[in-house]
Amino acid sequence: MSNGSNNNHEQTNGANSFPAKKFLFVSFESLSGDLAWQVKKEGHEVKAYIEREGDKDVYDGILDKVDDWGKYKDWADVIVFDDVDFGKIADSLRAAGKLVVGGSEYTDKLEKDREFGQDEMKRAGMLTLPHWDFTSFDSAIDFIKTNPGRYVFKPSGNISSDQKGILFLAQEDDGKDLIEILEQNKIVWAKKIKKFQLQKMAVGVEVAVGAFFNGNDFIYPLNVNFEHKKLFPGDIGPYTGEMGTLMFWSPGNEIFKNTLLKLKPELVKSKYTGYIDINCIANAKGIYPLEVTSRFGYPTISIQMEGVISPWGEFLYRMAGGESIELKTKKGFQIGVVVAIPPFPFDDKKEAFIYKDLSIIFKKGNLDGIHLGDVKIINGTWSIAGESGYVLVVTGAGITVDDARRQVYWRLNNILLQNMFYRTDIGLKWYQDSDKLQTWGYLY
Repeated sequence: MSNGSNNNHEQTNGANSFPAKKFLFVSFESLSGDLAWQVKKEGHEVKAYIEREGDKDVYDGILDKVDDWGKYKDWADVIVFDDVDFGKIADSLRAAGKLVVGGSEYTDKLEKDREFGQDEMKRAGMLTLPHWDFTSFDSAIDFIKTNPGRYVFKPSGNISSDQKGILFLAQEDDGKDLIEILEQNKIVWAKKIKKFQLQKMAVGVEVAVGAFFNGNDFIYPLNVNFEHKKLFPGDIGPYTGEMGTLMFWSPGNEIFKNTLLKLKPELVKSKYTGYIDINCIANAKGIYPLEVTSRFGYPTISIQMEGVISPWGEFLYRMAGGESIELKTKKGFQIGVVVAIPPFPFDDKKEAFIYKDLSIIFKKGNLDGIHLGDVKIINGTWSIAGESGYVLVVTGAGITVDDARRQVYWRLNNILLQNMFYRTDIGLKWYQDSDKLQTWGYLY
């Protein structure tokens, strides 16, 4: 698989002089295989555990997978948890002296419980938007009628990540469109959503700032990114986990100072080690944090691999050990585009079965910028695995956004896959967004 270099500055341990380590990646779903593969290609020993039954064939022929990760926790030099809900066990492993990336009870709650997350951000001194939490749809409808305005409807509490995609942003100033949506769907939603939040709508530039944290401090540079969550170009259609992202690395900026940096004391207290990100709305009045992501982002981590020059295995090991290190990164911009097939972004096992094992063809055999989604490689042939339809992440980089766009979409043209789809507009809003953020003094 040496042809799958992903343009990620592949290094062997011999060239790098950093001794080979043993990494155990633990997943509920098949999320972090792309990072695990990169660590493996750098010469480290890697084992991966995937709990979800429908994802059992994902990464076949790519990673050494195990059925019981607990049997390997003493084997591993570093244990990587790639999602929320691992916090309690991650805390206990750290307390026992293990090197762990990802997860803490505190950061799990920050992401999963919107009410707690907003309260913590406000307590830390961030400029939060007014929000109200409900367990009754009728109460929420009465609230909007009594307090007309534009609100964002967000499911909250301990719910699945796909349900968090059920967002609605009111377009009418009096909120009548949101009232109509809640009225029509309250019976269905009440069965699935026990707790939700109405947040005052703010109009501006949606921008996120993230950083790796070593248990004591942030690791620089920071990552500034612009997500594209809706399915179709022009931000139309249903919310997905993510369809593509534009990012760059920054030594520091006002967005970070006014948001993520303020969480540092609590992150130190929780001994969190891993990546953490705050998504915000910025406008002339201020920077308003919306939500915390306390784990690797997807496809964020794959796009970061396009921009990071430091060897990932050594970086993860040193970060988990609390070392003060600097991440070496490319100048300019990186773009990642998700390549999907049906049933993405929905869950439909019958539809997934139609596409399962379908071959992915690379017309020119060049795999630069190709990152793993739910795929496997059998006898040198890439094919569809799992049930999600989340197939690949394709990345590109350049000194300018236009350069990065040209590279990523040129690489996408190299892929031949039945009924694949992707967004064609990733990065197009940069010029108007960056002008606004520069004018307001938030980027430098």
